[in-house]
Amino acid sequence: MSAADLPIDPRETTARARVPATVWISWVALAMMTTSSVASLRPSPTMAVYGLACIFLYLIPALVFLLPTSLVSAELASGWEGGVYNWVSLGISKPMGFLAVWCQFAMTIFYYPSLLGYVASTLAYVFNPDLASSGVWTALVIMVCYWTGVWISARGTKGVAGLASGGLVIGTLVPGVLLVVLGIVFLGQGNASAAPMTTDNLLPAWAGLASLVLIVNNFLSYSGMEMNAVHVSSLREPGKEFPKAIFLAMAMVLAIFILPALAISWVVPAEQLSLTAGVMQAFDAVFAEFGSQWLTPIIGIMLVTASLGGMLTWLAGPSKGLLLIARQEGYLPPYLQRLNKHGVQQNILVVQGLITTVIAMLYAFIPDVSSAYWIFSVITTQVYLIMYLLLFVAAVRLRRSHPDHPRGYRAPMLTGLCGVGFAASLAALLVGFVPPSQFESGNTALYIVFVAGGALGLGLLVPYLFYRLRKPSWKQVDAS
Repeated sequence: MSAADLPIDPRETTARARVPATVWISWVALAMMTTSSVASLRPSPTMAVYGLACIFLYLIPALVFLLPTSLVSAELASGWEGGVYNWVSLGISKPMGFLAVWCQFAMTIFYYPSLLGYVASTLAYVFNPDLASSGVWTALVIMVCYWTGVWISARGTKGVAGLASGGLVIGTLVPGVLLVVLGIVFLGQGNASAAPMTTDNLLPAWAGLASLVLIVNNFLSYSGMEMNAVHVSSLREPGKEFPKAIFLAMAMVLAIFILPALAISWVVPAEQLSLTAGVMQAFDAVFAEFGSQWLTPIIGIMLVTASLGGMLTWLAGPSKGLLLIARQEGYLPPYLQRLNKHGVQQNILVVQGLITTVIAMLYAFIPDVSSAYWIFSVITTQVYLIMYLLLFVAAVRLRRSHPDHPRGYRAPMLTGLCGVGFAASLAALLVGFVPPSQFESGNTALYIVFVAGGALGLGLLVPYLFYRLRKPSWKQVDAS
C-alpha cells in the first residue's frame, strides 16, 4: 500500500483545515501591497510635462491595462501555480511560455539602466545639480550601482530583502506628500502655476501621434500585476474581495502618480523639465521659494535609498525564474545555468551586467540624458508588453480548454477583458516606435533603430536563437 492509500488521521484533517485561517489577509492589506509594488514617484516628471492632462493620460491606461491585467492574472494565479511560464505553456505552448518568461527577465536589462539613470540625476542634487544633465556622470553611477548590486546579490545576502520594505514610505509617500503640500502652499502664496490648470487643459493638445506617445510609459508604470495576483488565494472571499482590493489600489496608485506630477507641473515649466531629474527640480524650486534648499539633498538621499533598495531586492528575482525554467527545459547553455557557492545564478547576472555597462555608456554618447532615459524606458515597456500579449491569449484559451478547472477567482467577462488588454498592449507597443514630441535629438531614424533593435532584438530574436540552438545536453535532469 502506498502512502496515498493510507487512511487520513481526522486530527490531520482538522489541522489542515485550520492552516488557512492563519494566513488570511484582508483586501485592504492586499490593496496596500499592490500599491507599494506599483506606485512610484519616478514617472512623475514624464507626465508633468502635460500638466492637468496627466490625469487623463494616467486614467486611460489604468482602465484598459491595469484593470484587465489585474483581474485576468488573479484568475490564472488562483487556478494554476508556476507563474506566467506555466500559464502560457498550458494555454499556448512551451516555446511561447519560454518567450513569456524571457521577456519578464529581459525587460530588466533596460529597466535597470533607466532606473539608475533616475538615481544618477537624483543623486546629482546631493552633490552638484549640474551633474544631472551629464551623460558621463549618469553612465558612471549606473555602472557603479549595478555592479555593486551584482556583487551583493551574488553573495546570497538575504538581508537586502528588507531594504525595500520601507520604500513606499521613505521614497514615495513622505516625499510625495511633502511635494504636493508644498506645491499647494506655493500656489496659495499667489504664485502662478507653470502649467495652465483650466478645463481646456484636461485633454492633451493634439499635435499628431507623437503628442500622445508618452502614454506608453504608463503601461510600464502599471506593470507587475501578474506577480501580485498570486496573493488572491490568501483572501477569504476572492470573488468579492479581490475586485475591491484592485479598485482601492487603483485609486491609491492614481493618487500617487497624479498628484506629485501635478505639483511638479505647478512649479517647473514643461520646457525646463528633465525626465530624469524632474522630481528633484521641483523640490529644489519649491525649497528655494521657502528658503529651505538645504532640504534638497536630504530628499535626494531618501529617493535614492528607496530606489537602490528596490533594485537590490529585485535584481536576482527575474533571472532566477528564467534559470529554473532553463534548467528544466534546456533553454539556456550550461554556462548561464551555473550557480556559485551561494546558489546564485552569478553568470546570468554578470552577462546582464556587461550588457548594462554597454547601455550605460550610451548615456555618455547620446547628447540629451532625458532622451536616453526615454528610449530605454520605451524599450523596457515594449519587451514587457510582449509577455502581456501572450498572457491575454493564454487566459482565453485556458478558459475555453479547461472550463471546469478549479479556480479560486473567476474574472468577469474574461474574453472581453483580454480583448481590451490585448488591444491596448498591442497599440502601446506599436506607438512606442513613434518618437515623442519631447524627443529632442531630432533624429527619428536613429530613435527607431534604437527602439526596434532593443525591443525586437532582445524581446524576440535572442530567445528565438536560444530555442533554435538548444541541445539535449543543456537540460538538467536533476532540475526540479
